[in-house]
Parts: sequence; structure tokens; C-alpha cells
Amino acid sequence: QVQLQESGPGLVKPSQTLSLTCIVSGGAIVEKNYYWTWIRQAPGKGLEWLGAITYEGNSFYSPSLKSRMSISRDTSKNQFSLQLNAVTPEDTADYYCNANRDPTGWGNFHNIWGQGTQVTVSS
Repeated sequence: QVQLQESGPGLVKPSQTLSLTCIVSGGAIVEKNYYWTWIRQAPGKGLEWLGAITYEGNSFYSPSLKSRMSISRDTSKNQFSLQLNAVTPEDTADYYCNANRDPTGWGNFHNIWGQGTQVTVSS
């Protein structure tokens, strides 16, 4: 079945752009009826929904981050990506991709999750 794995740098300098990729196997992102989703958890904080892209290619973003965030997909590679511009130390977090069928339940344990990747924003 569908499996996810995050890929990207573990360290990003302030003001730079964070780019993460979610590698999808076991199903095509253009065919599987999932919301392909990005989530993060900063130290000492709860899970935060960042945004998602549907199998149709429509993107949705957290209002607080929309101005500097972009979620896209590469259908040839069966991947979807997160781009977060102008990062600050506040963006330090564990970043996860997941797949869910109900966007209101994005943080559900039973969704399909990647293992997560730690991103530190520091000079």
C-alpha cells in the first residue's frame, strides 16, 4: 500500500528557503484519492497543519503561512514537495508528510505518515 518518506536538508540558515520532498510509493498521487499533506511539530508544541495538495492538483495552505509557502507535485517522480520561504528559527521543527482521506482528520494517528525529518533553522 501507499508509503511515504520525507527528503530534504536538516539544516537551513535564516532567510533561506526550505525545500522538502515527500517520496510516494505504492500508489500514484494523481490517482489515489488522498489529501497529500504536510505537517510539522516544533519543540514543545503540538502538530501544525501546513497544507495539502489533492490528487487533482489543488493546493491548500495554512493561513498563517500561506504568504511564504508553496506545495507542489512532480507527477513524473510521484512526489510532492513543500517550499517554505524566508525561514526563521521559529520554523525549526520535525516535518512530516502524510496522506489522509478526511482533511478534518489530518493529524489522525491512523493516517499514512512518513517517518518525519528534523529541520533546524540556525546560522
